[in-house]
Amino acid sequence: MTADEFRQIALAFPETEERAHMEHPDFRVDGKIFATLSTDGMRAMVKLTPQQQTEFGHDVPSVFEPVNGAWGAGGATWMDLARVDIDSAQRAVRAAWRNTAPRRVLREFDAGQG
Repeated sequence: MTADEFRQIALAFPETEERAHMEHPDFRVDGKIFATLSTDGMRAMVKLTPQQQTEFGHDVPSVFEPVNGAWGAGGATWMDLARVDIDSAQRAVRAAWRNTAPRRVLREFDAGQG
């Protein structure tokens, strides 16, 4: 997967916008970051819960790994873009977006899915 493909997945979710944080692209909903791209475009970070991080790491260990330090302990997870398949990337980004989006946006999104 390329950085542009990751970007397309992230921007497909309602009320998502791309900004820059510490000189790398980030993706936000309601002004809050749920994913970022590394400056070299080789990895992406998704903001998962610790439980989700464990599940993704167990399911695809060569693709998902915790970010170093306290951020990683809180669920921030690196995704290797060269190794991730589209389905896993979409599931991880969806989880990160859902973890961050306000309830109003989630209700509207869920209503539109049915």
